Amino acid sequence: MKKFGIVLTATLFATSLEGQEARGRSRIDVISYQVNADVNPRTQTLAATARIRFQPVDDRVSAITFDLHNSLTVKSVTDGKGAPLTPTRTQQDFQLRIAFPDTLLKGSDQEVVVTYEGRLSGQEESPVYGVKFAAIKPEYAFLLYPARWFPVNEYTADRYTSEFTITVPEDYKVVGGGMEASATAPTGKKATQFTFAKPSLGGSIGVVQGDPKTISSQGVTALTYFRGESAKAAESWGEETGKVLSFLAGNFGLAPNASIGIVETEDGAPNGYAAPGLLFLSPRAIGSQANPRLLVNQLSRQWWGLQVSPVSRNHLWITNGMARYAELLWVEQSQGPGALEGEVRDTYVEAMTVDNPPLIQSARFEDYSPEYWATTAGKGAAVYHMLRSVLGDDKFKEFLKIIPDKFAGRSVSTENVKDVASQLAGQDLGYFFIQWIESSGAPEFKLEYTVYRTKKGFRVMGKITQDLDTFRMPVTLKIETEGNPEEKVVDVSGTSSEFLVETFGKPKRVEIDVNNRILRMSRAMRVAVSIRKGEMFAEIGEYGEALKEYTKALEVARNSSLAHYRVGEVFFLQNNYQSSANEFRESLNGDLEPKWTEVWGHINLGKIFDITGQRERAVNEYNLAIRTKDNTQNAQEEAAKFLKEPFKRARMAN
Repeated sequence: MKKFGIVLTATLFATSLEGQEARGRSRIDVISYQVNADVNPRTQTLAATARIRFQPVDDRVSAITFDLHNSLTVKSVTDGKGAPLTPTRTQQDFQLRIAFPDTLLKGSDQEVVVTYEGRLSGQEESPVYGVKFAAIKPEYAFLLYPARWFPVNEYTADRYTSEFTITVPEDYKVVGGGMEASATAPTGKKATQFTFAKPSLGGSIGVVQGDPKTISSQGVTALTYFRGESAKAAESWGEETGKVLSFLAGNFGLAPNASIGIVETEDGAPNGYAAPGLLFLSPRAIGSQANPRLLVNQLSRQWWGLQVSPVSRNHLWITNGMARYAELLWVEQSQGPGALEGEVRDTYVEAMTVDNPPLIQSARFEDYSPEYWATTAGKGAAVYHMLRSVLGDDKFKEFLKIIPDKFAGRSVSTENVKDVASQLAGQDLGYFFIQWIESSGAPEFKLEYTVYRTKKGFRVMGKITQDLDTFRMPVTLKIETEGNPEEKVVDVSGTSSEFLVETFGKPKRVEIDVNNRILRMSRAMRVAVSIRKGEMFAEIGEYGEALKEYTKALEVARNSSLAHYRVGEVFFLQNNYQSSANEFRESLNGDLEPKWTEVWGHINLGKIFDITGQRERAVNEYNLAIRTKDNTQNAQEEAAKFLKEPFKRARMAN
């Protein structure tokens, strides 16, 4: 993450789409690619030729621009007839600009041929800051679409048919998606061709040695290409892949592929990356056994992200949000509704860490930044959960299958999603999408009511107020009575909405949105959001900013154990042990939410006493930790270890 990546102001966000327009980047539609690439693991180099057929979307285009990895040097560019064209590179933006002698007419068929080469060892600066998407090593290689290892137009948005022919030394194998076939290659080498006859986002490949471990599970074949220690986990990942794809097919419809290739990348690459028919995993993500939630998130993209993809980066919430929501559906199915409620709460907290700009301006976020995930994934998932409450479970299940089926092989927009949802709801849901996709902010409800006795029972009259003038959402009221509780859905519109409910039993309490279906601000949410923002700052070493956010939480809830605990952590990392000990004590004297703050508060106090030479007091804290019987994050093993041997802090650098 970039140091400024967590600053929560719109003025600092990367503005990729707006930037293109500001620089006068002419719009084109790539129809097809024909890429011939020679990958040499021994020299860690790539040499390629890309024939690109396209049509101008704008009229009278005089130059076109592609994204291309900075480490790749362009040797020549010609038009479809072989006439030379003039290329220029913009290193800052990883771009290749191609100028034409004559203007190109809108909708006309055009071709360019780009020949290029370069070294991709994995140490080069990535087009996605801090995330490795390409590396060619003597033992293996991976070249993923986000690396822009071939000229890319409208990243993640422009779909194309393609034919990738990859040549490698004969003792290597190429793994890719699409239809696979052998191709002619020079002596000592072999070539494999991958064809995508339907428009897709193809072009991610792996280069491996040896045969895959093949695992069949629930009708799915997983071909795992793992190395070294990771190979021990191949069986686990294969088995879990079958279970996850079966679950996803039940929600999204027939799987796009009956088999899936799973390729190991390397440290620095994303934990998971989905390509058509493929899944790329980092060694850290592979671990000793399969991670079902990672599989759910990534494999769901075979439907939502690859079978259908967003029409532009402003609509990324559709696919990233569904990948996250698929995780929640998995939790609900495997652990029950109670576990889902906790996951929804955490998702809503993440969504609230960024309040500007609205989702429909997602192109302003830097790819893979914390804000990018908090909005497109976190808030996107929150939108789907709220849409589920509006549609009802049965119609929402229909919705999950209609989108990937109706728009298969095409791009999808927020307007498309709205139209499908409105048809299922039997009403225009424009208000819903205006509020949650096109607008910023979240309501904070206030409830006022009066209870009257009537001849038949009781009447509750009141109003719901909130501060967003354009807000409109159905909100559920729950009335606790001396008999059975009663519920009523109130259409909250504008800043004040009145309601009336008749009950037989005497009302004792009225609660609003008792199931927490609506993304809204409250005292508890304000505390949780400030703590999460502080955690995000702390993760990148911005301790001063982290402390500011934790302080905001404590101003709202002085007894928040989690806020005090996080402050104690920051002071501990800064070697300010007295202040750290004070905060861990405050944490233990607080609300003890979440429960693990108790066991880890004692462990951290024990560490501080060990560091400051107070072994007897340290032992007491470790014993108190063990008495809690809480083993969150292996707390019991940690406490037992330091009972045997005192904790020692790491040596300070000279």
